[in-house]
Amino acid sequence: MNRRSFLRAGAGLGSLCLSGCAVPFGKTGSYAGQVVAARDFDSATFWIDVLVQQARDSMLSPPRVAYCLAGPTIAGFVAANAVSGRFEDNFGLGPAPRGADPEVAYGAAFATVASEVLLTPLTMQRLAFMTRFTDGAAKSLGAEWGRKVGLHFVKMRTFDGSGSSKLPYYFHNWPRRGDVLQWLPTGEHYATHPGPAFDDYARGLNAGQGKIKPWSIQNVKAWRADPFYDPRSPEFAEEFHLLHTLGAGDSTIRTADQTQIAIFWEDGPWGATTSGHLAQIAMQLLAMRGFGFLEKARAYALIGMGQCDASIVAWYNKYSFDILRPETAIRVRARQFANPDPRVVPDPKWKTVINTPNFPSYIAGHSALGSAATRTLAHVLGGDAVSFSHQAPDQVIWPVLRGKTRHFTSLSQLSEENGMSRIYGGVHWLRDHQASTKLGYALADHITATYFKARG
Repeated sequence: MNRRSFLRAGAGLGSLCLSGCAVPFGKTGSYAGQVVAARDFDSATFWIDVLVQQARDSMLSPPRVAYCLAGPTIAGFVAANAVSGRFEDNFGLGPAPRGADPEVAYGAAFATVASEVLLTPLTMQRLAFMTRFTDGAAKSLGAEWGRKVGLHFVKMRTFDGSGSSKLPYYFHNWPRRGDVLQWLPTGEHYATHPGPAFDDYARGLNAGQGKIKPWSIQNVKAWRADPFYDPRSPEFAEEFHLLHTLGAGDSTIRTADQTQIAIFWEDGPWGATTSGHLAQIAMQLLAMRGFGFLEKARAYALIGMGQCDASIVAWYNKYSFDILRPETAIRVRARQFANPDPRVVPDPKWKTVINTPNFPSYIAGHSALGSAATRTLAHVLGGDAVSFSHQAPDQVIWPVLRGKTRHFTSLSQLSEENGMSRIYGGVHWLRDHQASTKLGYALADHITATYFKARG
């Protein structure tokens, strides 16, 4: 049974179009339909839903989805905002034609860029979107302007370095560290249950992500994290012991809630992925606060820019530091660290809770994306204290999550839980999460202070 057949059988997705059409709002498989009421379903939400569904159906990797989220959301907002000029235009495109419909402009710009980054024409989605609007001058002007804006951004990002990241592996185009901390590909024993299984890989994945041109920062090297621990240090011994005991599949100290957290935020490339899940949470919270179309569009653009740049920063650090995963340290390398702590001993049969991703560990992409998105939302919503409940978006992949609801009282709580899920799952060092969160928060602060500010 192939993946699409599995999804249809597991979730009853009879309405899925075999050509890759987005599931309509309100139907099983629509991410917006899970968290947004019909009255809050506008053009910005429509296109975010389309993008995340397409990422899922194409099985894009988490860093690739983070990249794909930026261009369409930015272009859509710039096109729509140019009609009213309520927010600053950081890209200098000027005002839209008088009388243009801002939502049509948004959709035309978004679809133009999304078609490019997703490598699909989105024909049915475009038709479904345009039928929402009455024919006339406003619609025509909006479509023409949005198309122009979209093509501007496509041209602007043509040589941004993202082409190399489409390859699922790298040919050692990053220098290796050459010591006992050097990353090693994961083994074929990683097939977690319940959930999908992966074969082992010979090369690290998504290495080109760290060499893409960022949207909001000039030099990714200025965002290099602090060094990782010396493997002989007491700090490394503590990390080793923490992961060995807390991150083991058969851990006796991890609580049932922590195990649920590990699976709840797993967000692998067979579903919404990390960025798609965070975008869904943004849909939910913006609707809860009663944001209008343009305010939502702005929020999605800021989040999209942050997701892309956070992924670039994270993957630059991953392949620059080239740090091994806990799985390799615990199963294979323990004695090579020469650490005097008696707890640093090999455990060849040790296994994780979730699949170990096949790229270096430090820093954590999961935590970088989560902290960037939640801090951006805190800025947009006017504070960190936000109380809400949320269910996992892809329960068909993890049946153990069906009906499970998690509750939050702040966005920083969500960020911490999302990041700690990788420690509970056994796939990241605690230092990975801490360094990523620091950079993700700083990146979000920079973006929201610089881009799309309200005009007085």
